Amino acid sequence: MLPGPYDLSLVEGSITTPQDLTRIQQIRAQSNYLVTIGACATAGGIQALRNFKDVKEFINIVYAHPDYIDTLATSTAIAEHVNVDFELRGCPINKQQLLEVINAFLHRRKPNIPSYSVCIECKQRGNPCVMVMGKPCLGPVTHAGCGAICPSYQRGCYGCFGPMETPNMSALGDWLLQKGMPQKDWVRSLRTFNANAPAFKEESDKHELRE
Repeated sequence: MLPGPYDLSLVEGSITTPQDLTRIQQIRAQSNYLVTIGACATAGGIQALRNFKDVKEFINIVYAHPDYIDTLATSTAIAEHVNVDFELRGCPINKQQLLEVINAFLHRRKPNIPSYSVCIECKQRGNPCVMVMGKPCLGPVTHAGCGAICPSYQRGCYGCFGPMETPNMSALGDWLLQKGMPQKDWVRSLRTFNANAPAFKEESDKHELRE
């Protein structure tokens, strides 16, 4: 650990314990710029699935001595606790995007990170649309950055990069449900790496209530 202050801090991981909260506040205070990287830091990560249930119940089931566990009731993005200058999404992140973000902050400019969906990346690679082939896909509402890896192998997008800038969640959800996807499967598809991202969470909550 090098002593601060820091020109640019890159932080990964969600806020899940009181110690995490204290530490991120200290890092923010010593950083000119703070960039969060990865799904955990930008959306709470897979561990944010606890946010939909009672974390105390999980602790009592899993641990022999629950009283030793010191954790928050939720797992949340860093931006919910301190000011963040930029969020770099992905699980995992795109290394070229990371280099672009670092370069941008070193040169005091805005990072040139696309805000469009994975569908654009599919078009760039010449992929046929997997939804046309009848496969569920989160590509239309997912942030670009993966290079459309899964659709390139005839698999639907899993939403690893979280919601794009302006996702039309209800339109995609309604279309998939009309095609026969059970509501519980639509909810489960949104509750993975970016379950607590606002757009994904709002849509999954809405359909969970309908079940």
